[in-house]
Amino acid sequence: MAEFIHHVTNEDDGLQVYEILRNYFDFSSRLRTRIKRDKLVTLNGEETKGWYKVHPGDVVQVNLPEERSDFEPENIPLNPIFEDEDLLLINKQPGLIVHPTKGNPSGTAANALMYRMEQTGEHFKIRFVNRLDRDTSGIFIVAKNSYSQNEITKQMKSNQTEKKYIAILEGIIEEDNGTVNVPIGRPDLDDVRRGVMMEDGYPSITHFTVLERIPSRRLPIEYGLEGENPPDGYTVVQLVLETGRTHQIRVHMAHIGHPVLSDHLYGVERPMLIDRQALHAAELTFTHPAKGEKVHVEAPIPEDMNKALAKLR
Repeated sequence: MAEFIHHVTNEDDGLQVYEILRNYFDFSSRLRTRIKRDKLVTLNGEETKGWYKVHPGDVVQVNLPEERSDFEPENIPLNPIFEDEDLLLINKQPGLIVHPTKGNPSGTAANALMYRMEQTGEHFKIRFVNRLDRDTSGIFIVAKNSYSQNEITKQMKSNQTEKKYIAILEGIIEEDNGTVNVPIGRPDLDDVRRGVMMEDGYPSITHFTVLERIPSRRLPIEYGLEGENPPDGYTVVQLVLETGRTHQIRVHMAHIGHPVLSDHLYGVERPMLIDRQALHAAELTFTHPAKGEKVHVEAPIPEDMNKALAKLR
């Protein structure tokens, strides 16, 4: 159970317990109501009332409510790269769906997390702070309580987090860096694809930096490029998002004429090079919601993207 502690100072003298909660803990009104209802606040280790007054040296502690998810446990590998009592960050393998849907009720990260909790004895309600497409690999965040979820979501909405992706793009980008700033929307509600919509789209900004340019060369027939005009080369880029629209990187890169390698929605599939879009969420920086410290995590480029790069080089 996550705990929040405040040591009462001279400036707090005479405040009521719930004034301490409002002043020092950025809980939502819904969570404060739950904390009050379930009597989860203590004063100096004893159950307390919200109207009790505090004095210097007192300790106010909040224990967040215990919650559980009820997905079916499945023994699916997960690769944790950061974990504490509030958060779990996973380096997701390509092909893994994050959350169960009507079309995919099992075989997801949620099912894998339930199995992991069975093995560790830990229990919490699974809250996905960010999500990745099934075929995008890399970092996603699981919050273990509603406070952590709300705090990091607010950071993301106010652009206080930094997300960096690595992608292999078709074609050579001449500029060393640049920004794509065009709105994205969903032209057809019956189609999963997004697109640039200058009139009705949502503001979307992607920054890119070129890491490597790979000139075109004749590839063996078994790489599946025969019978078509191959790209004039390939570009490895690092991408930083200011906004988080669905398929944003894939739409923006296709818009500037450099679709992500093997992107079946916005480019050309290249299954003999890589059997998914070559896109990886590589780095994430944020402020820890409970500790106030900067957290930076990295996920190395996965094997399938490295193999594709070896073939292209």
